[in-house]
Amino acid sequence: MGKDKLRRFAEITAFKNVIELEDGKELKGQWARQHFSNSNPVVLELGCGKGEYTVNLGKLFPDINFIGLDYKGNRIWRGAKTALEDGIENVAFLRIQIENLLDYFNENEISNIWITFPDPQPQISREKKRLTSPRFLQMYEAILKKNGAVHLKTDSDSLYLYTLQKVTEPGFELYINTPDLYNSEFADEVLSIKTYYEKKYLATNKTINYLKFSFV
Repeated sequence: MGKDKLRRFAEITAFKNVIELEDGKELKGQWARQHFSNSNPVVLELGCGKGEYTVNLGKLFPDINFIGLDYKGNRIWRGAKTALEDGIENVAFLRIQIENLLDYFNENEISNIWITFPDPQPQISREKKRLTSPRFLQMYEAILKKNGAVHLKTDSDSLYLYTLQKVTEPGFELYINTPDLYNSEFADEVLSIKTYYEKKYLATNKTINYLKFSFV
């Protein structure tokens, strides 16, 4: 591991807005009250990377709590440091494996879930690792409030079509579906937030797919 990565891993242990591994389990069901010291809604970004979406959502909506999840601490470091430097108190980061989600959040604890440019896991043998595979969708349904929604932004046409197939089955309600977000009517201030990876994709003229859905 490079020196920069080691330094960042060491730094985030002292960041008040970063919770790592087992420490997060103590906050299950109490994230708003115990970590953010309020009763505001809680929103997750899964696979948050450098945390651009989490941080920018926090700026736009100061009365909502945002938590970015990722396992790679050297990536979380950037978003967490920005939030601290900018005094964004409604943003936190949780370093865990996403498949352990139910160990950290209670039923009906989460208002919305954002999945921004996840690894599409295109191999058939890796379907279970896709963040919109049935096993993950069951987790999201368990922790989402009844009126909560899942948002997917991806440059991967294959992941988009795979997810679209899943959420048009019985048990889901599809609100928004576009294979070209920035040439659609839906590209508002929130959906126009761009991550590091999204900017790279757009520079190669890739179109961005977007889905918003919930559970019936």
